[in-house]
Amino acid sequence: MSSKPFKLLIVEDDEGLQGQLRWCFDGYELLQAHDRESALTQLRRHEPELLLVDLGLPPDPANASEGLAVLEALLAESPQSKAIVVTGNGDRENALRSIALGAYDYYLKPVEADTLRLIVDRAARLYELEAENRRLAQASSSPLDGFLTSNPEMLRVCRMIERLAPAEATVLLRGESGTGKEILARALHRLSPRSKGRFVAINCAAIPENLLESELFGYEKGAFTGANRQTIGKIEHADGGTLFLDEIGDMPLSLQAKLLRFLQERSVERLGGRDPIAVDVRVVCATHRDLGAMLREGGFREDLYYRIAEVELAIPPLRERSGDAALLAHALLERFSREQRKPRRELTPDALGAIEAYSWPGNVREMENVLRRAVIMADDRRITADELGLPTAEESGGEGETLRLREARDRAEREVVVRALGRCNGNIAQAAALLGITRPTLYGLMDKYGLR
Repeated sequence: MSSKPFKLLIVEDDEGLQGQLRWCFDGYELLQAHDRESALTQLRRHEPELLLVDLGLPPDPANASEGLAVLEALLAESPQSKAIVVTGNGDRENALRSIALGAYDYYLKPVEADTLRLIVDRAARLYELEAENRRLAQASSSPLDGFLTSNPEMLRVCRMIERLAPAEATVLLRGESGTGKEILARALHRLSPRSKGRFVAINCAAIPENLLESELFGYEKGAFTGANRQTIGKIEHADGGTLFLDEIGDMPLSLQAKLLRFLQERSVERLGGRDPIAVDVRVVCATHRDLGAMLREGGFREDLYYRIAEVELAIPPLRERSGDAALLAHALLERFSREQRKPRRELTPDALGAIEAYSWPGNVREMENVLRRAVIMADDRRITADELGLPTAEESGGEGETLRLREARDRAEREVVVRALGRCNGNIAQAAALLGITRPTLYGLMDKYGLR
């Protein structure tokens, strides 16, 4: 077991049985509660790993309804805790109901100290193993190849890509220009069973309307003036692989109907052709436009939207990915120094402050341009905010100084206290229970932040 003693919350209204149970669990840090409110308060304050819940609790100790409700409430707050329920002999039905609610195990009275201790020890060991697995998974968790991020929301998108890759669902990637939509689309292909097939990308906004149809669907010889030979389209070329339709929001309405028919039938007809050609391809789409607004304005077909957005992923812009701007800047600086055969460059504190304060409307693509230019033009090893061509943190309205952990922690702590007091309408006892602290501690925080 862990060198630090596990916390065990015992929810039992019988004081005599509480004393007996205390004697059973030498070596554990014991917490006690006698009803739902006190149990939730102890859970929020101490975050115990283990729960021991008697199903016969007031106001209806003869039945298990309140005990089951307490169990459900505790596991809703702390789903990773291991709960063991204690119930009367012969009450096997409610014991099984508790297992269905998420309890680890149950024990039928009368209490035998050695047996109950063995069950709790096993639960503690399982909790320890699961916690270690979570730590290892988090430590080995890394973003997709080609994607550098430490932002939780962006990491969630990466994990979604990994889960979606083996499926055949059509995916819509929505995000501003430069946020990495094509990198994610390539990751979907690379991690899928179609990885040995082609990844074919086409930018719907970069090709004139009169050429886009022939690019997508191909054409037969003689289909139009200049069609001197048969040519297959991008869709047919991607057979067995993945077709990436970038900026699909810019696709003309006249072509949207034909694309919808392909997605429904999974076959194409070349321009000038008569016979449908079956195509096995996975479609991934991307856009920087608000398709919802386009649907309302009639600029995008509703039936096509529901075909391409079986799963829709929103990619946050760089300005919303806290910590990623500096992380990316260091990586890009090293890469461009190597590419340009320049000595390794460093960013001065004012340059890092400017990078973090800037809004990056062009996202990573804009940052690449800024840093590549700075590497080429800089005379010194250390690159300043002036050489980046960015406003300083003060000019951008940023902090302009090194982040201080204590100040950030105080700001966050004050905000949480204010929200808890507001949610509880100023009730100190309720707010303290919600925050998982004692009332004197809450009074101290209120004095500290002038909230009296």
